Amino acid sequence: MKIAILPGDGIGPEIMAQARRVLDVLDLRFEFEEAAVGGAAYDAHGHPLPEATLALAQAADAVLFGAVGDWKYDMLERALRPEQAILGLRRSLGLFANFRPAICYEQLTHASSLKPELVAGLDILIIRELTGDIYFGQPRGRRTSPDGAFAGAPEAFDTMRYTRPEVERIARVAFEAARKRAKRLTSVDKANVLETSQFWRDAVVAVHADYPDVQLDHMYVDNAAMQLVKEPKRFDVVVTGNMFGDILSDEAAMLTGSIGMLPSASLNASGKGLYEPSHGSAPDIAGKNAANPLATILSAAMMLRYSLDQAEAAARIESAVQHVLASGLRTADIWSAGTTKVGTVEMGDAVVAALGGTTKKAIKS
Repeated sequence: MKIAILPGDGIGPEIMAQARRVLDVLDLRFEFEEAAVGGAAYDAHGHPLPEATLALAQAADAVLFGAVGDWKYDMLERALRPEQAILGLRRSLGLFANFRPAICYEQLTHASSLKPELVAGLDILIIRELTGDIYFGQPRGRRTSPDGAFAGAPEAFDTMRYTRPEVERIARVAFEAARKRAKRLTSVDKANVLETSQFWRDAVVAVHADYPDVQLDHMYVDNAAMQLVKEPKRFDVVVTGNMFGDILSDEAAMLTGSIGMLPSASLNASGKGLYEPSHGSAPDIAGKNAANPLATILSAAMMLRYSLDQAEAAARIESAVQHVLASGLRTADIWSAGTTKVGTVEMGDAVVAALGGTTKKAIKS
């Protein structure tokens, strides 16, 4: 199983190191190959996604990704900024379906900004379309406004657009996921205002005909944002477009107490995926042994489950993480009185120890 390791910037190398340690504990054979991406790649090669890095990602069975970005690159032209690497990987690998689970572990209900009774037992899966919408739509750019009240003034524009096949394929992914859970799917759009969203809704309704066993409801994105903080457990599986999904998944992340706990998977039609923590590169704490590595470790578990057909090993990692949380160990982002604050490496140590005591024997048997 060949895995491309792309640590990236900021805390990326630190959290990736802990995920590597966890994978090394397993009685599975991996071939790891590492490459630069993001700002690190720009510094070394003059581009955030060098050809060699892209070729490695294309050749690998799965990609484990850290994080990219740093304020020092903000003055670069947009095509050379670190964030363009992740967009380029999504486009080149055809990663159209993003899975972001938002799970509130029993031990972390106190860490949420909401009342414990609102988040206890929370388990939402947000499925975000990842290669269309306003992030990739053309035309885009800057120009002199040709008309209207401010004709002649500078303006910028982006284009929100979807084709019918793009919406249908992400809808099918969502319906299939809902079938494996509580058989409830919420499609989020802005159909009362946007033509693109009405088009989205019409396509989702059409696909629903093939999944009569799944309950489908629709919600405008502004209402969905409100309901996520008012009554989050009303949701099970949520499917939405690229921009709305970007915003809502980060909101859902904070319901769980910390975005540092949340993994993600971005999959193409054949099941190949890029796996990364939902948080960013956090350059302000890079090198301080302060970052939470659990989202990256859990992303590695998702990689085992979705792309490498190693569901048992994935479950063991997830169990080890829960064991560590139950023991009271916390990184700074989830720490509270009565628990023990540890650093990045120490949290990795604890997960490795938990796996060493249970997982190797379980996987061998």
